[in-house]
Amino acid sequence: MSLRRSGTQSLVSLLGHWQEQHNRTPLWRQLTEALRLLILDGRLALNSRLPGERELAAALNVSRTTIASAMAQLRDEGYIISRHGSGSVVILPAQHQQIPTRMAAGQALDLSTAALSAGPEIYQAYSHALTLMPQHLESTGYDQHGLHELRERIAQRYCERGLATRADEIMVVNGAVSGLALILRLLTGPGDRVVVDNPTYPLAIAAIQGASCRPVGVSLPQHGWDIDGLAATFAQTAPRLAYLMPDFHNPTGRCMDSATRQKLADLSARTRTTLVIDETMVDLWYNAPPPPPLAAFNAQAPVITLGSTGKSFWGGLRLGWIRASSRTLSSLIQTRDTLDLGSPLLEQLATCWLLENSQTLLPARRTMLAERRDMCSQLMAEYFPQWRYISPEGGLSFWVELPDMLSTVFAAKAEGIGIHLGTGTRFGLAGAFDRWLRLPFTQDDETLRTAFHALQPLWNSLNGQQNNLRTRKII
Repeated sequence: MSLRRSGTQSLVSLLGHWQEQHNRTPLWRQLTEALRLLILDGRLALNSRLPGERELAAALNVSRTTIASAMAQLRDEGYIISRHGSGSVVILPAQHQQIPTRMAAGQALDLSTAALSAGPEIYQAYSHALTLMPQHLESTGYDQHGLHELRERIAQRYCERGLATRADEIMVVNGAVSGLALILRLLTGPGDRVVVDNPTYPLAIAAIQGASCRPVGVSLPQHGWDIDGLAATFAQTAPRLAYLMPDFHNPTGRCMDSATRQKLADLSARTRTTLVIDETMVDLWYNAPPPPPLAAFNAQAPVITLGSTGKSFWGGLRLGWIRASSRTLSSLIQTRDTLDLGSPLLEQLATCWLLENSQTLLPARRTMLAERRDMCSQLMAEYFPQWRYISPEGGLSFWVELPDMLSTVFAAKAEGIGIHLGTGTRFGLAGAFDRWLRLPFTQDDETLRTAFHALQPLWNSLNGQQNNLRTRKII
């Protein structure tokens, strides 16, 4: 079996600013920590072959001994396996486990995942779904379009938000990422360009690259979206489609206003560029609900909308949907034959109950998240006053700007004390955003304070080194 090879320059970009100058930690150990972080983040694909030691040493401008020592340590820890003449291949240790989401004595803490655990309403939803199961047991259970009752309920939600929608314009899928992968499978081919925000959701980047497409980033300005930049990119690159998140964008938390949605929809209609609009965060607003769905602003625009229960209710449901024309859905259903035969019936019934009761359930969830957002902001001001951010209008996380390109190094050090951080480089193309962190506020106050207390000395040491270096340069 041929293995995917990590390009040398691509790996150098992913490593970012991994070196700490004037640090007593040996260079090979710093490189070990940075490579381990890339593997744990999933940015270095499992079973991919790393560049050779000589080639990597030249690209990183370090000695071959440094590379060999780092590789030896990763081999000892079980993160790579090497064979003479075949190079080193990325793996995970046999004992590797998912990082727990809560911090306890001796446990790791995941501060990279923006998601919540299940509330009591999830048990209620499944209990209700079980009472409805008997009437469905005489069917085969295979339905690639999705349960009609659920599609009707999703369509009704769109109508309530200002976008007329029929049940035959909804297709139930196994989560928004699965929906995106299906759309890419239908509409793109190897080498096609797909426009994305820069930064954007890392699993979307992975899905685009997994479809052998080339993501083309359009940088987000300080506020809002760069519609002129999108127009220029559409004209210059002729993309097959564009993937965008106008509703509480991940990772920045910003929300696209109505005027910008109108311009974007008109641009899509004029250029015939398909927009794939990810609405997975649409329910998580704090001050005011977002404008109507982008597809409502121009009926001639080719817009495909993705929705999901993962952020609104619980990721364990693994259920999402695609809203598109009935003709597009017919093609997607044919394409789906090669992937799966539909979504689980029990989860569809549970989701139907959750959507029917969303007006009761979601306000309490939004209130709880707003309180956690405000508390996280207070804790950051207390523990990390050098960090800068704009309070998000919705969503689940802060997009934090650091005073220097310290994201990768800080996250690598945090791994050493059992805390997993979401580096900004995960959300950009070619290793960009190394001075940014995405920090979810989904943990309770006590857990977050404990984590910040543990991270503070690491940050102060790192930031102090950078300040000393700047002082030396000035002198």
